Amino acid sequence: MGLAKRYTFNNRVIKRGEEHYISIDRYNLARRIDEALQPEDLAEVKRRLKLLLADLEEQSAELLSPNGEGVLVKPEALHDELEQMIAARTRERLNYYAGRLKRSLFEVITNGTNDINLRRWKDYDEIVTDSLWVIDRRDGSGAHLAWYWGNFIPQIPHQLLLRYTRRGDLVVDPFVGSGTTLIECRRLGRHGIGIEIGAEVCARARERVEAEPNPYGVRTEIVTGDARLCDLSALVEDFGFSGVDFYLMHPPYHDIITFTSVDGDLSNAPTTEDFLRMFGEVLDNALPLLKRERYAAVVIGDKYEKGEWVPLGFYCMEEAMRRGLVLKSIVVKNFEETKGKRFQKELWRYRALLGGFYVFKHEYILILKKP
Repeated sequence: MGLAKRYTFNNRVIKRGEEHYISIDRYNLARRIDEALQPEDLAEVKRRLKLLLADLEEQSAELLSPNGEGVLVKPEALHDELEQMIAARTRERLNYYAGRLKRSLFEVITNGTNDINLRRWKDYDEIVTDSLWVIDRRDGSGAHLAWYWGNFIPQIPHQLLLRYTRRGDLVVDPFVGSGTTLIECRRLGRHGIGIEIGAEVCARARERVEAEPNPYGVRTEIVTGDARLCDLSALVEDFGFSGVDFYLMHPPYHDIITFTSVDGDLSNAPTTEDFLRMFGEVLDNALPLLKRERYAAVVIGDKYEKGEWVPLGFYCMEEAMRRGLVLKSIVVKNFEETKGKRFQKELWRYRALLGGFYVFKHEYILILKKP
């Protein structure tokens, strides 16, 4: 029987996002572990641990804390930790595993940037740590609607907010578009400011963000304006913050999609050089407010123009690093097609064979840190 079937827990399950946890009575679990370790005989210790594991699988009221008042753990992770103790070949190794498990019930250790408890790191299997993201389907739940041509999938801000922010932090998206980042801010309990140069897009994005429930009571606001010129300091101060905890930037991929005719829209930049200059001006306006030791992410793809691959992603990375940010990671994320190419697959394959290039199937997520 698989874990998914074994650990149903009915109404005892606590759901956070797409993840399911159970609330464990830490004191009773620690007591049961200590009682199991009392015998000198290793076989007897393992027998008692198997009884403890069976009680967990049978949803023992002794082990589960009501109303989420205990420590939240993934049932699968706790199961694996107990089985690891049972499988230990020596008493010394078993005692080590037991001590580690008991510490994880009472101690919280974070890296200061997020809410991930490193004592319970196995509970966070939803968080991706690999540099290749293959996502086959867009999250369309709640207020996430794919109505905007050029928005990114919600899984990107979801992952980045979990890794680089804490609950109650301030997130700023200078190219907020349809509001995807701020919808995720509401879901995860982060305050959010979005800037959008297109007035019509801005108005609809506000509607979509407001349609998303706000269980943590955070503040989210979308401002119509040019991210190069708007008074970010005033916006941040109005939110009651001294600085920005995280920037998530998803600029246009230059002129691949023209979003508006407004001056200052990066998609209207006449040349690649102009695009990079304008993107640099956004950075100049934004980065002074980023707190030290905090992060910024840039989601960007490349383009193909006049028979030449234009590496916009690496150019944007250079602009950020030139301003003092340190590169921490480059994530490569797949995408199958844009709306513009949806009905032109055969044409693009022909062009690739003719021109000696490869059809775009990826974009970059650049992770940068302010030292």
